[in-house]
Amino acid sequence: MVGNPFTVATSIFTTVYAFKYSFYVIFQAIGVYFNLYYLIPKFLEKGKYVQYVSLVITTIIGTAILIIPGYYVSAWLSDKSFFELYQRDPSNYLYFFKINTLPSSAASMTLGMSVKLAKNWIEAKRREQELEKEKLETELKFLKYQFNPHFLFNSINSIFFLIHKNPDMASASLAKFSDLLRYQLYECNDLQIHLRKEIDYLENFIDLEKLRQNDNIEVKVQIDQRYPEQLEIAPFILMTFVENAFKHVSKDSDKQNWINIKLKTSPDILIFSVSNSVSNNKSNDVVSYGGIGLKNVRRRLDLIYPDHYELDIQSSTERFEVSLKLKLPESAFSKDVQKTSNLDAEFINHEEFILPIKSEI
Repeated sequence: MVGNPFTVATSIFTTVYAFKYSFYVIFQAIGVYFNLYYLIPKFLEKGKYVQYVSLVITTIIGTAILIIPGYYVSAWLSDKSFFELYQRDPSNYLYFFKINTLPSSAASMTLGMSVKLAKNWIEAKRREQELEKEKLETELKFLKYQFNPHFLFNSINSIFFLIHKNPDMASASLAKFSDLLRYQLYECNDLQIHLRKEIDYLENFIDLEKLRQNDNIEVKVQIDQRYPEQLEIAPFILMTFVENAFKHVSKDSDKQNWINIKLKTSPDILIFSVSNSVSNNKSNDVVSYGGIGLKNVRRRLDLIYPDHYELDIQSSTERFEVSLKLKLPESAFSKDVQKTSNLDAEFINHEEFILPIKSEI
């Protein structure tokens, strides 16, 4: 019968012992809440450890002392003597303190403090994870939008001069330029986008760069168009390598200047390489430029594709080559993404987007 919960509850709430247990509940609850909502915030969390420990010990002792009168109240309200109820002499006050009330008060205080500290730790870890996630997202956005402004200004200037020389080519170039800006502003806000969009953006970028170079550089582009439609990639990962090649390609008059760009997939592995000729006195300066180029994209690869990419950079006195092997994820929402793309295409067409650019020029 001792282990029967019903019997225990009956003994606690329907007998004279209920008064004794009420002293335990009331004063231990006061001690626990005093510790949790006053001592911990005011002393422990502020690093006042000696004061906190002293006050906690004092609270435990005080709580244990205040519980003892419950024994005497229970005996006074019952028809039995104190000795008949507890088999102890009523003058043996210290016995109840050391054997019953002090250990019980210390246990309740420790349990309450453990729950509180565990809850604070869980909340702190959750906040830390949220801050880390926010920091990561902010860093990725910052890295993604480190777009070279010189390319924008130079492209606009090239198109401006081309308007009088070849209006048809200027119109086509302006359409490509508007596609480029639309992609950057509207279509690449997600962490992953369809590989098809990134390739379209890359081809427009190459066409505008070729226009800006005035045929002084031989550009060869080999892009395998048989890639799976469901593959996704982080925006602007590939463009940085191409931009780096156009920025640092040799412009010597006594030898051939060239850029080779290759892209293929097999089947969820993207293999991308960009190589360009370099001037002898600039071969060592290609790897880093302005803190934006290859360090930027390597950092993004570490953040988005940890252990899922291989980046090889080779530099010599005549050529500079970057090779990237990247495992791409498949889209789980390809139909929804396609539907969204169609809505974007209806909302933002070429003519609507070109007009503001024309007015600015």
